[in-house]
Amino acid sequence: MDIEGLGPAIVENLVGNGLVASPADLYGLEETQLEPLERMGRKSAENLVAAINASKEKDLGNLLFALGIRGIGQRAAQLLAQHLGSMEAVLAATSEDIEAIDGFGGIMARSVYGFFRIEGNRHLVARLEGAGVNMLCHSMPTGDILAGKTFVLTGALPSLSRNEAKKRIEDAGGKVVSSVSKKTHYVVAGEDAGSKLTKAQELGITILSETELMALLQEGK
Repeated sequence: MDIEGLGPAIVENLVGNGLVASPADLYGLEETQLEPLERMGRKSAENLVAAINASKEKDLGNLLFALGIRGIGQRAAQLLAQHLGSMEAVLAATSEDIEAIDGFGGIMARSVYGFFRIEGNRHLVARLEGAGVNMLCHSMPTGDILAGKTFVLTGALPSLSRNEAKKRIEDAGGKVVSSVSKKTHYVVAGEDAGSKLTKAQELGITILSETELMALLQEGK
């Protein structure tokens, strides 16, 4: 859930002092419980509680990734959230429903389905919901101009960071992957692009500059 200040040492401290035995316990922590802990103090306790509370607003994709479902990385968790829209829908989905999501295979689908068939995991989700953790997806694609298109980003772009470019592509319905293959539709290349650019040229894949990518995105507006 990307909670600022909650590193491994703090987690070990919380568990060791009996304050946390489940991820859901984090959302019941109070500053008075944290202040006496080693290397904590009042200000650190206030900051940690504030960061934990702020994480309640994270998107459903963050939560699904944070649950640690076997074989489900950040991208897969985001796809699952965007396709189904809510934790309620994820809990109700069959293995076949999940496998139908573009980017999912049978093993991944069965992993998600099996995870939520375990009573302890469903209980954890219920506790998190009761603590006010967001259970909805708010990062839905805003368009479909790039639907069905796969992109690889390589090199440093002039003005967009890698994450910004990735978000713009995904918001337009496209998919960003890490390696170039025959299934890749576009490679967006910046400075010092390297071997990915070379492979794309060998395969005859369309190479885009940042300007050309922005023009492609603009076509859908």
